[in-house]
Amino acid sequence: MASTPPRTPRSALHLSATLLTATVALYIALVAFGNITDFGTNQQFVRHVFAMDTTFKDDDLMWRAVTSKGLQDTAYVAIIVWETLAALVLGYGTWLWVRRDDAQARRVSTYGLLMLMLLFGAGFIAIGGEWFSMWQSDTWNGLDAALRVFILSGTVLIVVNLPFREPTASASAEPSAH
Repeated sequence: MASTPPRTPRSALHLSATLLTATVALYIALVAFGNITDFGTNQQFVRHVFAMDTTFKDDDLMWRAVTSKGLQDTAYVAIIVWETLAALVLGYGTWLWVRRDDAQARRVSTYGLLMLMLLFGAGFIAIGGEWFSMWQSDTWNGLDAALRVFILSGTVLIVVNLPFREPTASASAEPSAH
């Protein structure tokens, strides 16, 4: 009967990458689920940001407003699709971490985390915050939430891409007394 070689213990960094990727995957899956099951709430958010109807209404900026409900809703559906895809990519990355396919897990997790950083950094902070002047709105301002997701994703991206080695069986043994 062939025996399988013993697996080396997982490093704390490997476990951290696994659990942090899983956490972000769960978070964005819940965000997408909420946007799908409570479509109207954030639909209104996107509509108000695009319409710029709660900003200072500066004539020099209002030409940027998008008032077409069709375009607003298309953007919102695209956001939900992007969130859902990111959740699936990060879920797959988590599964690869668990299977200990580190190189592939790192690559897939990086893609998923970058997807979120693009959505919340370029989409919400840059386009929503600056182009549509979301920062001017007391009611429909999602910059704090977007920054939290951007920072969380960036932090996990750093952890996922730190160089680490699995401890060897001898390294995990009790140290000898000197």
